[in-house]
Amino acid sequence: MRRIEEVAADLGLSSGEISVHGPGMAKLSLAAMAPPGSTPQGRIVLVSAINPTRAGEGKTTVSIGLAQGLRRLGRNAALALREPSLGPIFGVKGGGTGGGRCRLEPSERIDLHFTGDLHAVGAAHNLLAALVDNAVHHHAGLDLEHRQVFWRRVLDVNDRALRHVVIGLGGRLDGVPREAGFDITAASEVMAILCLYDGIPDLKARLGRILVGHDRDGAAVTAADLRASGAMAALLHDALRPNLVQTGEGVPALVHGGPFGNIAHGCNSVVATRTAAARAELVVTEAGFGFDLGAEKFFDLKCRSSGLWPSAVVLVVTARALCVHGGGAHCPGGATETITRGLDHLDQHVASVRAFGFEPVIALNVFDGDDEAGLAAIEAGCTERGLAVARTTAYTDGGAGAEALASAVVDACARPAPAPRYLYELEASPEAKIESVAGTIYGAEGVEFSRGARRELERIVALGYDRLPVCIAKTHLSLSDDPRRVGRPSAFRLPVESLRIAAGAGYLLALTGDIVTMPGLPREPAAWHVDLDDDGNVTGI
Repeated sequence: MRRIEEVAADLGLSSGEISVHGPGMAKLSLAAMAPPGSTPQGRIVLVSAINPTRAGEGKTTVSIGLAQGLRRLGRNAALALREPSLGPIFGVKGGGTGGGRCRLEPSERIDLHFTGDLHAVGAAHNLLAALVDNAVHHHAGLDLEHRQVFWRRVLDVNDRALRHVVIGLGGRLDGVPREAGFDITAASEVMAILCLYDGIPDLKARLGRILVGHDRDGAAVTAADLRASGAMAALLHDALRPNLVQTGEGVPALVHGGPFGNIAHGCNSVVATRTAAARAELVVTEAGFGFDLGAEKFFDLKCRSSGLWPSAVVLVVTARALCVHGGGAHCPGGATETITRGLDHLDQHVASVRAFGFEPVIALNVFDGDDEAGLAAIEAGCTERGLAVARTTAYTDGGAGAEALASAVVDACARPAPAPRYLYELEASPEAKIESVAGTIYGAEGVEFSRGARRELERIVALGYDRLPVCIAKTHLSLSDDPRRVGRPSAFRLPVESLRIAAGAGYLLALTGDIVTMPGLPREPAAWHVDLDDDGNVTGI
């Protein structure tokens, strides 16, 4: 690794504008961050993907490889990425810092506690939860109805046993008994606020707008009513500042914020992206899971809120995923016909990219064992569709394996970026906003709202939150709500089971199908393989 002070100098940061957090890690000072609302000169490159298999598409690896490839072409490039959550690290996916020769460093420290940002988010979130139950216990003037409290607690570990709990047991001094539950920290509205805030006044205003429940008259009770926002902001004092690390080839990376892509908005922080684009010529960022989840939210939530707008969109594609979406289980030799059928799935994502005015650059992420005939079929299919496509072998070859992709991205950035456009206007009803995303991005025929969701829609309108944009939580494995429906599903309607008001983050969260906000561990959790050796080195991530 390079000394972090040298990495900072690549972005024009002096030693006085960073605080070092051990070898290879630092936090930017508040003064070093781009001014709120400013328009940076650097160009933003958004990396997204088709719907992945359970093993993922290698989107983070491609993003890191692309940045390294851009540097090899002589471009002043940087990364703006999310922080990993401990949930998937010990659950199914493992580490979230890339792989092979495209990793963030120091990877184990980033994957585990990093600089403590997720812990700070959890502390701020749970402080508000404690203040809520304290107000219920003491009847503290707000007449907060304990059966109408919906602010849950959070934990940064997958633990299905905490999805539904009863708290306040033990007696009159131990609180008021009520049903409650836990979400994963990455799904916390405080995490969403951390990633959308633009300046400390905006942060405190957003924290104060958090809706925690209703009083006995049905009026909204917020964090500001509980006088919580100041203390919550104080707990987030260090977490507000982006983290600076580097890739294995020394490319600067601002890694900050970690909302989940399927149950939150899946993008790194506005302040990190804005600052990176103010200090680098090209900034590679990504949005969680497929284009249907993270990228749609990148445009309709992050860009709408911040005024940022990318110059190019990269869509990551793998032969194994297209094989799955074509009806196969894997991609051995001779699977070309199955892969070709899977291109229909790609067509839906290309249409979604075009809905925002962009022509995507297709990054064909090559894995060991991929069949050459299948890769050639993907390239031929992209060429027939008029799409720019480039293979990337960055996992095995680092930046050298991404130079062709980097060149295609430079060409895309040289063209004028389309004017900002969104899928819906804020004046539309919540139902119309959800239907717009479901129809345009997922290919759904319509939306089915449960009776509970209908009641929540009525409350949203009554409380005046109906002008907020929408954040849809659904599976990442399918364009539909059903992970088993691969390919390009048709003749389906999106079931919305419930809605939550995330007034601080500034959106309505619509939960579809069987989506849960506290994941569970698999039968064989990745935690089984993580260890600390006798020399103090973390292994197995």
